[in-house]
Amino acid sequence: MKNYLKHDEWCIIEEGFHREYNEITESVCSLGNGRMGQRGNFEETFTGKTLQGNYVAGVYYPDKTRVGWWKNGYPEYFAKVLNAANWIGIKVEIEDEILDLNTCEVNDFTRVLNMKDGYLERSFTATLKSGKQVRVNSKRINSIVDDESGVIRYSITPINFDGKIVLTPFIDGDIKNKDANYDEKFWEEIQKETAFAEGYIELKTKKTGFHVLTGQRFEIFQNGKSVDFQGFPIKAEKFVASQVTLNVTANEETVLVKYACNLSSENHHVDDLLLKSKAYLKRIAAKGFDKMVAEQAEKWASKWEMNDIMIEGDVAAQQGIRFNIFQMNQTYTGEDARLNIGPKGFTGEKYGGSTYWDTEAYCIPFYLATADQQVSRNLLVYRWKQLGKAIENAQKLGFKDGAALYPMVTMNGEECHNEWEITFEEIHRNGAIAYAIYDYVNYTGDKKYLAEYGFEVLLGIARFWAQRVNWSEAKKQYVMLGVTGPNEYENNVNNNFYTNYFAVWCLKYVIEATEYIKSTDEARFNELATITNFDETNEFGKFQHIIENMYFPASEELGVYLQQDGFLDKELIQVKDLPAAERPINQKWSWDRILRSCFIKQADVLQGMYFFEDDFDLATIKRNYDFYEPMTVHESSLSPCVHSILAAKLGDKARSYEFYNRAARLDLDDYNNDTEDGCHITSMAGTWMSLVKGFGGMRVRDEKAYFSPFVPENWASFSFKVRFGGNLLNIKTTSDEVIIENLAGGDTSIFLYGEEQVLAEKSTLTVEQKDAVAV
Repeated sequence: MKNYLKHDEWCIIEEGFHREYNEITESVCSLGNGRMGQRGNFEETFTGKTLQGNYVAGVYYPDKTRVGWWKNGYPEYFAKVLNAANWIGIKVEIEDEILDLNTCEVNDFTRVLNMKDGYLERSFTATLKSGKQVRVNSKRINSIVDDESGVIRYSITPINFDGKIVLTPFIDGDIKNKDANYDEKFWEEIQKETAFAEGYIELKTKKTGFHVLTGQRFEIFQNGKSVDFQGFPIKAEKFVASQVTLNVTANEETVLVKYACNLSSENHHVDDLLLKSKAYLKRIAAKGFDKMVAEQAEKWASKWEMNDIMIEGDVAAQQGIRFNIFQMNQTYTGEDARLNIGPKGFTGEKYGGSTYWDTEAYCIPFYLATADQQVSRNLLVYRWKQLGKAIENAQKLGFKDGAALYPMVTMNGEECHNEWEITFEEIHRNGAIAYAIYDYVNYTGDKKYLAEYGFEVLLGIARFWAQRVNWSEAKKQYVMLGVTGPNEYENNVNNNFYTNYFAVWCLKYVIEATEYIKSTDEARFNELATITNFDETNEFGKFQHIIENMYFPASEELGVYLQQDGFLDKELIQVKDLPAAERPINQKWSWDRILRSCFIKQADVLQGMYFFEDDFDLATIKRNYDFYEPMTVHESSLSPCVHSILAAKLGDKARSYEFYNRAARLDLDDYNNDTEDGCHITSMAGTWMSLVKGFGGMRVRDEKAYFSPFVPENWASFSFKVRFGGNLLNIKTTSDEVIIENLAGGDTSIFLYGEEQVLAEKSTLTVEQKDAVAV
């Protein structure tokens, strides 16, 4: 765990240059706008530890899987989120010395991610080997107003000399992914062009054929005034630049403002990319840097008005939740239904793919409560559009008759994950997709979705489960063999409780959804039955038999469900007894040792009890929580939030806060020693859930919202907003009272501590704060 970033309510602040942590800070200080993203890299040359990263939404490469063996059904490629052309580059030469923070003396260094206004700013004083000193300030945004662009204001001031500096703003497309399987470069150059203060380079991905045209345009100011300058154009392989030599005087500032854009063939016709890029840069340059920054702040203010969570009395917790919300909003805006939410967003390359089960299990609740209903609907329709590919994925593994297996990792619906124990066996992902449909319908009341899109997905998933189980003559029950549950520190196990339980729930839900569609729109049901070749009598007969006869491993003696068959054969050791030097175990232990241990990567049985809490009484949840949590190492980013919510439900406020804080500050404090690879974007939605569902006690049942809030011991208060049932509610909880405002949307009612309360539009309800009632 690191602790070098300053605690601040609205900013992430690095004071003093921590070279050894630079890649971590680059991840944390990433900027994005839903269309493109940029790690917190330096503009000038840096030869130290760095991972240059610029990413364009929807653009990927199918990197051939690298294994020493091959099995039928195994994915042929692992989709890479591509590192695209570096648009931020500005080479700085001072009297023939290159400014490089890895080789010069650096003082007064600060790097600040301003989350309130959405910009990254950096300043420092550098002393070169010659003794010359310069003061530098850079400020940049990835515009969320003009969301295919970014702009940089780069200021340099000589301190102890007069002389010449050479500024060379450039675009470098000769880059590669750190995680390339064969050290291959994925881009081919199509065209490039330079002009007086402009440069353009068009690149095309191999195999997938995406075109991205990256352009730059710049202007220079000295002493606050625009200056005429002579730009010397430079071209090289996948590289364009303009070199400008300037006379400078001590203590007089020179400013280079660089405008850039990334236009993709996903959004523009290939033949128009160059002309559109020129027009785009001309338009934003006419706005100017100050106006673009002001527009950015205004747009972020509107986002924070809806999404902010305010905490009084705990700056670290406040910074953590705002960082999580900030990154979620940078990653996915909901404006493009073709896009999804990658686990690293625009902050790094690791994991590849743009779509995991994380979206359905963790992100949907965030967008349901904080965004227009269409945003979460788009995320569901995204999966419906890929149903054909999910059926193909299942066919490759031997399933038939419309059974659908959604991929663990995907860009286009096709499985592209390349670890067999996950690709073939972590099939619980199907359940999360079905649950997201339920979650959406339950939250919004949009039951029409079931007939429009939901039924086809639910039926394909149910058909998969019905074929994936088999009848055990020994047990006289259905079993599910050879799976990997959410706990990836167990592979190829039999009867994972979570997977078995989810399979049964999915079968129940498709029957329920079918009955609703038949009763409300029989013509549409008949149409769907024809489309899917649905045989209700035979298929539902099989589904019902599985529902009534599924095997769930359990220990009557302990009163707990077993994570899988044979779990009690392990040596049951608690995490507190592990030496600190052996953590995290995924970086210190062999995989063989991990698999034989009892240690749990993330919530597994408890993940099921989080999803289906109404199926279990409090005593059962507590027994399972007390049994499994002490063996959980939380080395998945998706784990702490689930435990926080369950601890809150059980009245364990201290543990709930502990897990919340770990989730909220997972990347800021680098809990798992992996933030340098990128931030854990999808788990950030889980942080929001741990506060709203955990401390806020929010649940939705039968189209009614329930709240049972409490304040963590060291907080004075916290507040959050949610959209629900056409209303916008603000819920503030102090140590003494709960204040709920119905800000918009007409009269409504909610349940608070189990009692129904009526809220007129634009009214405020104040109730004495009580001990949280289990919800």
